[in-house]
Amino acid sequence: MRWIVLIVVSIVMAANYYFYDCLSPLQKLLRDHLGFSNTAYGFLVSTYSIPNVFLAMAVIGGIILDKIGIRITGFVFTTFMAIGSFLTAYGASEYFNNGGLGYNFMNSILTSYSPALKMMSLGFFLFGLGAETSIVVITKVVVKWFKGKEIALALGINIAIARFGTAMALFLSRGMSRDEFWNRPIWFAASLLTIALLTYIIYIFFDLRYDKITKTNLSHSPEDEFRLKDIIKLVKIPSFIYIALLCLTFYSAVFPFLKYATDMLENKFGLPGELSGRITSILPFGTIIFTPLFGWFTDIKGRSASIMILGSILLISVHLTFTFTNLNPYVPMFILGVAFSLVPAAMWPSVAKIVDTSKLGTAYGLMFSIQNIGLWLFPILIGKILDSTNPGITREMVSSGTAVYNYTYPILMLAVLGLFGFIFALLLLKSDKNLKIGLESPNKTE
Repeated sequence: MRWIVLIVVSIVMAANYYFYDCLSPLQKLLRDHLGFSNTAYGFLVSTYSIPNVFLAMAVIGGIILDKIGIRITGFVFTTFMAIGSFLTAYGASEYFNNGGLGYNFMNSILTSYSPALKMMSLGFFLFGLGAETSIVVITKVVVKWFKGKEIALALGINIAIARFGTAMALFLSRGMSRDEFWNRPIWFAASLLTIALLTYIIYIFFDLRYDKITKTNLSHSPEDEFRLKDIIKLVKIPSFIYIALLCLTFYSAVFPFLKYATDMLENKFGLPGELSGRITSILPFGTIIFTPLFGWFTDIKGRSASIMILGSILLISVHLTFTFTNLNPYVPMFILGVAFSLVPAAMWPSVAKIVDTSKLGTAYGLMFSIQNIGLWLFPILIGKILDSTNPGITREMVSSGTAVYNYTYPILMLAVLGLFGFIFALLLLKSDKNLKIGLESPNKTE
């Protein structure tokens, strides 16, 4: 039963990841069809994280999860994802931009921004409101069904299936765009989230049936009740702080990079957009293979803290390669895929060793909120740095092929982030040795 549940909830997460990354290969098309600057594009993708940074929704979602359980919480926030995705697609539609419903209102507020940018940002905001909490819910579902068993392997498979969503978004989106139907990939991604909502409803029936058979409540128990002091206790645990900061720096050096990677390959290597998207998809395709493999390794052999250190080193090397060399992009993108398999495969199961199971929802929610600080800030910074370090280069010049954007400084910034992640991974290993947390020990106990 637990393996069936794993597949079902992972499909929901894959649709989430697909929509999150479907815009990445479309950066040039957003410039060409909607007039977005790099800064505007960075603002759009950063709105995903606004509810989780400034409204602390991932934390609040984790609190709600611990209080009312995975069924209701998952359904509500998956619904937010679906609604937000359709608003994002609507903002890019020809109907809206020709004066459709809501256009005049969007045109009347914050007039320095285009109506398309505002409508798409509103949609991406609502999508982000639901997406991060739904990830918290699914992570807790997997932990509840697999703790003491094949937890790292299960989380690895969960991440691998989710990354398949990212890979397919990067691989397919640019190829699905054709002339006046350039926004078709966004509508397709939104439809996947409707399927995800229906899939989560199927999971609810699985969960109810299991509880009826076993006379237990896998969804929620009285000891899960949230108390404010739980967050205070979490931030007083040094190892939790180190792993949360590693999460912040590592993911900030990967996800914002993916948002610009297709455009970076087009400009740095002169590759066509569809091929650039497919090269970028090497990263998540690599995680599909390696994340479960590394998860299985930590289940059997342990070494989670050491694996996080190794992943951070690989991350730094990749960004330095893109910054200072013209090495064939296939190689560093593959290595980044390995790094992006190593750290998540070791990191998320390690949280279950640091924090009590009953407070995992709150812990994961707090980590996702901290992570979202980077997912909000760094897409904006990359766009601003890209525009400011390429003076005189206009989107019209780039579109016509008479100029290219130089990505040296934005990618160098991401390498520095990787260095901070490496430092936090070292501190986590030191904390494990001092406090005997067991991060270097196998996860599997049964």
